[in-house]
Amino acid sequence: MAGAIEAARLLAGYEFGNSVILAGLSGEEQGLWGGQHMAAVAREQGWDIVGVLNNDMIGNIEGVDGVIENNTFRVFSEPTPVTDTEAERRRYRVFGGEVDGPSRQLARYVAATADAYIANLEPIMIYRLDRFGRGGHHRPFNDQGFAAVRIMETHENYTRQHQNIRTENGIEYGDVVDGVDFDYAARMTAVNAAVLARLAWAPPAPAEVRIGGAVRPSTTLEWEAVDDPRLAGYKVYWRDTTAPQWQHSRWVGDATRHTLEGLVIDNYLFGVAAVGRDGNESVIAFPTAQIPRR
Repeated sequence: MAGAIEAARLLAGYEFGNSVILAGLSGEEQGLWGGQHMAAVAREQGWDIVGVLNNDMIGNIEGVDGVIENNTFRVFSEPTPVTDTEAERRRYRVFGGEVDGPSRQLARYVAATADAYIANLEPIMIYRLDRFGRGGHHRPFNDQGFAAVRIMETHENYTRQHQNIRTENGIEYGDVVDGVDFDYAARMTAVNAAVLARLAWAPPAPAEVRIGGAVRPSTTLEWEAVDDPRLAGYKVYWRDTTAPQWQHSRWVGDATRHTLEGLVIDNYLFGVAAVGRDGNESVIAFPTAQIPRR
């Protein structure tokens, strides 16, 4: 909550094209009640959510494993939406994309933002909805089909979580202020503020991205035009199929179709981002359909 309040202070002086909502959600340990309620309201009222950043434990650098590390953090994300239809799941067999759902793209966006703007704080992508057998307030949003990730410290100290404050067998239990590293918490807050600002300044991601290139020495992408006055144009991205992050990009201007000559579609994964006049980019959109052969 201190991080959310500080992010609000950092962002309050700026004008954005999208809304930024900072919320405190209660009842997590009792069953993710706060997240379930807010996600249900968002679905019922038709909120157009770009992404949810769940910050759950961003102030500890001393792990129960004895490791002390203040220059990394984890981003947890589900691979594809649990709300996908069977037809959408079958699409992955043809297009790839088993690790390219909206939440995974949001996680990549968080990692890329940290790499670009936050010194000495390395993001670690965790290809998992959450920690093993555990949950957080991003999950109810995932359950409703929204892009959402968990941002947190790398090394947890379980003796400080869900414990009554006490000393037992020489071990100090409980969540107390002495266990908080405030410099680390500040940099984690800065990551969030930077991601929120970039997303709020950027135009929406392209919709209906389609791809083609079977048995050709080139790959073609096309997409629906983004109707937003902030739009300057688009970037096409690609990466090796085994690469966790987008590796290459090309500015293609204010076009809705582009062919990458010499790139065989079988060997890479592709996406498209909208770019604003101020340089801020949307989350990268992965292709969801094939370009009809002409």
